[in-house]
Amino acid sequence: MNKISVRTVWISDLHLGNKDCKAQYLLDFLNRHTAETIVLVGDIVDFYSMKSSHHWPESHSQVLSLLLKHAHDGTRLIYIPGNHDAAVRDYLKFDFGHIEVRSRFEHETVTGKRIVAVHGDEFDNAVCHNRLTEIAGYIGYDFLLFLNRWWERIRRKAGFQYWSLASYIKSKVSSANVAIQRFENAAVQFARRRGADAVVCGHIHHPDIKQLEGTFYFNDGDWIENCTALIEQHDGTIQLIRWTEKTTLLAETEAFIDPEMIKLREEKECIEAA
Repeated sequence: MNKISVRTVWISDLHLGNKDCKAQYLLDFLNRHTAETIVLVGDIVDFYSMKSSHHWPESHSQVLSLLLKHAHDGTRLIYIPGNHDAAVRDYLKFDFGHIEVRSRFEHETVTGKRIVAVHGDEFDNAVCHNRLTEIAGYIGYDFLLFLNRWWERIRRKAGFQYWSLASYIKSKVSSANVAIQRFENAAVQFARRRGADAVVCGHIHHPDIKQLEGTFYFNDGDWIENCTALIEQHDGTIQLIRWTEKTTLLAETEAFIDPEMIKLREEKECIEAA
């Protein structure tokens, strides 16, 4: 199996222990990639779900084992706890050997740009007006995942590739889109206060790359609905990909590449096309 070498990988919202975790796609992604740094941007293990159900198939253990193997093989492994694995935040100062547990992590790109990564539950106050609306959101989301689960089974029996019904429905709900915009603005303001050029988040299960008033917002998505990862290539290109039966490039930006590298690549493409 040919490995795909990249500089950095950001993944979040794996929700291991949750019946909706797409562990098989995630295992395939981790097996096919090698990275200098892997940043786990929260909600890796879903302690919320594990309180109400005892769902832990072998594939979920395999994900953890494979992440540890990457670390033992020389990959720098950063773990930023989220709200579903918040208990890990009690161990920020502990030495876990090959795993670095951080409340946030600042990454420097090949051209010296600063990207700060946080899970994103820090911005909930900017999205949810009160506890009642937050609870209503969780209940509605659980129902969406229930629909998504059955939709996936029907499509699989019919021989179709994975497609997220939950993401499609959310995209049509105006209040959800307003909440996402508030979250994005709060995340970008967080990055600016720290003098960063970009911010990477998870939390809201909405993968995206965009620039807001000069600051880049990256959301690496999730492995419950979207099966997405954020990748920094060795030349500095930042890509958002979906990894299911078919690999899909959702978005990318060359903003963090040395302009000379872009020029050399374009010249090479012209020579090859000639």
